[in-house]
Amino acid sequence: MRIAEYVNHDAVGLAELVAAGEVSPAEVEAVAREAAQAVDPLINAIVETWPSDDRPEPGSAPLAGVPFLIKDIGVTMAGRRMELGSRLAAGHVARADSFLMRRFRRAGLVTFGRTATPEMAYGITTEPALHGPTRNPWDPDRSAGGSSGGAAAAVAAGVVPVAHGTDAAGSLRIPAACTGLFALKPTRGRVSVGPDADEVLGGLAVQGCVSRTVRDSAVLLDAVRGPEPGDPYFAAEPPRPYAEEVTRDPGRLRIGVLGQPWGGRRTTAPVADALARTVALLESLGHRVTEAEVELGVDWEEFVLANARQWTAHLTATVDGLAAAFDRPVDLSTLEPATLAGYRYGQRITGAEFVTALAVRNRVARSLARTFAAYDVLLTPTLPELPAPLGSLGTPVRGAEALDGFGWLRGLFDHAPFSAAFNVAGTPAMSVPVTADAATGLPVGAQFAAGFGREGLLFRLAGQLEQASPWTGRTPRVWAGNAAGSAPVGSAL
Repeated sequence: MRIAEYVNHDAVGLAELVAAGEVSPAEVEAVAREAAQAVDPLINAIVETWPSDDRPEPGSAPLAGVPFLIKDIGVTMAGRRMELGSRLAAGHVARADSFLMRRFRRAGLVTFGRTATPEMAYGITTEPALHGPTRNPWDPDRSAGGSSGGAAAAVAAGVVPVAHGTDAAGSLRIPAACTGLFALKPTRGRVSVGPDADEVLGGLAVQGCVSRTVRDSAVLLDAVRGPEPGDPYFAAEPPRPYAEEVTRDPGRLRIGVLGQPWGGRRTTAPVADALARTVALLESLGHRVTEAEVELGVDWEEFVLANARQWTAHLTATVDGLAAAFDRPVDLSTLEPATLAGYRYGQRITGAEFVTALAVRNRVARSLARTFAAYDVLLTPTLPELPAPLGSLGTPVRGAEALDGFGWLRGLFDHAPFSAAFNVAGTPAMSVPVTADAATGLPVGAQFAAGFGREGLLFRLAGQLEQASPWTGRTPRVWAGNAAGSAPVGSAL
């Protein structure tokens, strides 16, 4: 198999070739490594590769023989490093597979490396001091998003068809929007984060993937969903496999549109234009699309404050644990300025303030539940602007000691105001690359959210949109299918 053939298949397609005996898992893995060598020097998405010890039998699992990458946080693989993108955790080696890693193996995936994340996944751009910035394959001077930016850049550039990621406030959907991919954040409790954790960030964070096709995300979620003993959350099993939902008619949906974000930030003109074209497409498919008033249940400042308290309290505990485990100081020699500022802010959070933050979580969940009683699906832009230039969302060097932990975090929410509410509520949401900016060709993500446990509905809608407005034919400037890995090819809508 050559790279030019490899990049034309999604994960399901590769697994079918392996099952038919047309290619072996070892051959597919070798091509994936060749693709990584061709493009990663241009995008810096992959932290490390290793000799794979996964040798699935063809046909024994739904994704047998498919090359795969895991994020440098959120999942552990026995004997492999997981450093959280941080100097504080440099050299950490996992002792055992996490529950999710076991399920990745049972799915037949061949994991041969880990992808970049901002330090502690604490950001919406992937520019860690430990490994340097990850570049967007569509425009290497722009961010690939975060915190699953390495995963998204690797998939968008054709290294692997699907890759693991996490999402606590948009960390799957934001990089998917930046790089022209599909990503679905599952319902809270759909995928286990155990056994070392019962929940992450007070239930805000979930596990998932980014992919080039909808069916890949559906098949992978089918393979990893379901509770493990001791899990604190449980999402009821779906009536049928998600892979079947992708080809089912979603029916005529009531879709509410929120075009302008909470908090007063305005959606930029290129994104507003893309949203209008998405609305027109939905209407042409027979859906009833209307503007929606979507109440959070709290004002924006209270919402951001509650999230900041949850995030930084957990961050502080993580940093203290790592510092003790590795006998390292907690200062600018081990942490980036924004992470250190968040740590210091978290040190001041009281138990009562943390409980108040959980009460806000409840109010947001109840308010959005009322909205989903009126609409089947909510539509927003995934981001209010096009992918940001590298360096514009990173942490400052000057004045690092005086950096305001809350103020910096508030800035992140202003740049990505649409996604976090659905993490707080625990409901599923997806970013779909329905269209692109007419002027630059950069991808623009449309976010769709549904009520608790309704991933099936989102997969039906995503499958319909993929058929009506295919995106896999659009390829970025940095693309493994090119001989040199970087020549411009493809087209934009």
